Amino acid sequence: MNQDSGTLRAQPDIAQLLIVSGTRPEIIKLAPVYHALKQSQWARPIWLHTGQHGDMADQMLDCFHIQPDHVLQRQGSSLLEFATGCRLQLESVLMDTACEAVIVQGDTESAFQGALAGFYRKVPVVHVEAGLRTYNLHRPFPEEGLRQMIGRIASLHLAPTLRARQALERENVAPEMIELTGNTVVDAQLWASRQHHIHRRIQGRGHILVTMHRRENWGPDVDHVCEAIADIAREFPRVPVLFPVHLNPVVKEPVHRLLGGLPNIRLTDPLDYLAMQQALADAWLVLTDSGGLQEEAPTFKVPVLVLRDETERPEVLEAGCAALVGADRSRIAQSVRQLMHDEAAYARMQASSNPFGDGTAAQRTEKRLNQMLRPDHAGLAQKAAERTRHVLA
Repeated sequence: MNQDSGTLRAQPDIAQLLIVSGTRPEIIKLAPVYHALKQSQWARPIWLHTGQHGDMADQMLDCFHIQPDHVLQRQGSSLLEFATGCRLQLESVLMDTACEAVIVQGDTESAFQGALAGFYRKVPVVHVEAGLRTYNLHRPFPEEGLRQMIGRIASLHLAPTLRARQALERENVAPEMIELTGNTVVDAQLWASRQHHIHRRIQGRGHILVTMHRRENWGPDVDHVCEAIADIAREFPRVPVLFPVHLNPVVKEPVHRLLGGLPNIRLTDPLDYLAMQQALADAWLVLTDSGGLQEEAPTFKVPVLVLRDETERPEVLEAGCAALVGADRSRIAQSVRQLMHDEAAYARMQASSNPFGDGTAAQRTEKRLNQMLRPDHAGLAQKAAERTRHVLA
């Protein structure tokens, strides 16, 4: 840990809120919340990074101008070893820091350990991106189990969509414990696009962007997806394919073995956040098993073929901006082929609205946290706003 916890004692009337991150997606989605709280008059966010992801996470923290207050020392290489070490260090931080809430995001081991540490210390747990469900504990694994367990101990559930809210209500979560905010991933994208001038920079159709990393796709499914991409590349030799390859050998070896020799396929190391956003802006189509890219691609009006048999983000299917194709070789190739030849079908997917929000999710989150932790202040602020509206009217 990289800061003396004694310097983090609470100031009167200032709520200290512990934000726990461990992976790149968590940093992306928590960064807007961190900055919204930092700009508020009532809260002081304290950022704790577990180290679940290494150098890739450091790039993300720099990108969003975040200097963590605590960085835990990762112990072991397995999830169990990481969880054990993380849990003990989180307990130490919470003992030494007077926090009024622990904020976690999503469904990672870091999020679960952060929530569990808060629960054991009787500190309210706030779950960003709550309510995503497949109800299949093995797909995705272990994420589905982790987010369901976080949902059982959270005090406030920040649902990104109406479907997520409805899932929580079906699980008998009290309505007053749920807030529909939208997804902070859109906030992060819009900020990055403004700050770093991300926009479409190529003429013509653009590339096919491919990513694959989920555990349930390891093994034969990696081969099947790669064979489908090879079929596409050979059938459409003038269409470039960009494939940032996960560093895990279980994915990297078959990808390079099956796709490395094809001239219109570019295999790269994983892209940092800004490079991935630019790759999305320049894409014609996305093939992915990533939940994050399912959320991000609609911002740039890029259709998505999801390399999974189910998704905890059914909103993309309902909106029409994505379709499930699984890891079936013929199904993937045929779906790409159809979009290549059917301009109307492609245009319908491209024209779909973004189901994940308007870029103000962090503001809604800050407001709801204020209402929960400082109800008197929130009430005064609401009355002041109403008086202002009355005067302006």
